[in-house]
Amino acid sequence: MKFRTWMLPAAMAAGGVAGVALGAGLGHRWTDPALEPLVLSVRLCGNVFLALLKALTIPLIALSIAMAVQELGRGRDVAALTIRTVLYFVATTFVAVVTGLVLVQLIHPGTAALTSSGAPVALPEPRSAWQAIFDLVSGMFPSNLFNAAVENNVLGLLVFSLIFGIALSKLGERAKPLVQALSIANEVLFLTVKWVVHLAPIGILGLVADRLGRAGGGAATWTEVQHLGWYSATVVAGLAFHACITLPLVLRFFARRNPFQYARGMLEALITAFGTASSAATLGVTVNGVVEKNGVSRRSADFVLPLGTTINMNGTALYEAVAVVFIAQTLGLELTGVQLAIVAITATLAAIGAAAIPEAGLVTMVLVLTAVDLPTESIGLLLAIDWILDRFRTAVNVWGDSVGAAVVDAHRPGPG
Repeated sequence: MKFRTWMLPAAMAAGGVAGVALGAGLGHRWTDPALEPLVLSVRLCGNVFLALLKALTIPLIALSIAMAVQELGRGRDVAALTIRTVLYFVATTFVAVVTGLVLVQLIHPGTAALTSSGAPVALPEPRSAWQAIFDLVSGMFPSNLFNAAVENNVLGLLVFSLIFGIALSKLGERAKPLVQALSIANEVLFLTVKWVVHLAPIGILGLVADRLGRAGGGAATWTEVQHLGWYSATVVAGLAFHACITLPLVLRFFARRNPFQYARGMLEALITAFGTASSAATLGVTVNGVVEKNGVSRRSADFVLPLGTTINMNGTALYEAVAVVFIAQTLGLELTGVQLAIVAITATLAAIGAAAIPEAGLVTMVLVLTAVDLPTESIGLLLAIDWILDRFRTAVNVWGDSVGAAVVDAHRPGPG
């Protein structure tokens, strides 16, 4: 188990280093016909990895959201508890996204990192604010789901998944056979994602090498490394703000708890989350910290924490929002207010649908990029450092879950 914990991140880091060495070393000859077999082989590795991620994105997120919603709708006795829990999850995740968007706009880590041609990507034709809002809202209700999938209408598919999950919960026992079938399909997709993620070292090598090779290698490599440093600093700053300011304020005012004492009781869980990069693997330690060390009722912890590992991904949502805007900046694009709103909504919903497994953010990032028509190939360099940022955002996810348990427990009806 320990071997598996460190092996994949180490392999991903090695793939990133190899990609940098290959792209930087041969960038000046990347268009040389003599190197065409090598270049195309490297590019194929990256393209296949991205294609697999794209293929899994829509079914994985759609099924995850539908199953989570139908699970929440079961049992009238937990209705009030469910409403409070979901409100907390959605509100804190959305605040985390907004925090990331504000920071990435202020810091602008992607400034001047343009495409390999050295020129900004052409901006789309401007639309009026009212037309943009009309397109956004109408896109949430597609007339044909298959066309929505083909046209990458992500918001439309997510809205349908929410409605479908609610309908499943209302049918109760009659929907049990379908729910079981969808649950199995969901587990199959999760397993497939794990397999694809194990291809990440090769995919990262291909994506990074091709990105730097197209840029010409040499000085372009240092430019990319500088921007990655600024990008990483922006993500970590956003996560630190959310973990050290936003969530403690929520804990203080809504749960009437001392944030420092509560954090001390959660220290073991946070260290475990950072080490494993999995909120699911940390669940047992999280429950112990919340119940035994912080005195939250077992009833609240048993309801909020397992649910939180599936649908409460504050850190993941913030990271994806920063990544998408950063990629737009590297392409010379400034996202409009409506596009930023789409990023905020999509990142929040995608994080809710993310699996509680290492590197699940890779899949959901593709979803958010697609929602604002940005090229998914641009995530190549980001994947090289994703393994370390994944640990920071997982720790924030677990901290958010534990704060949620205290907030819900402070307002629960009846004895614990």
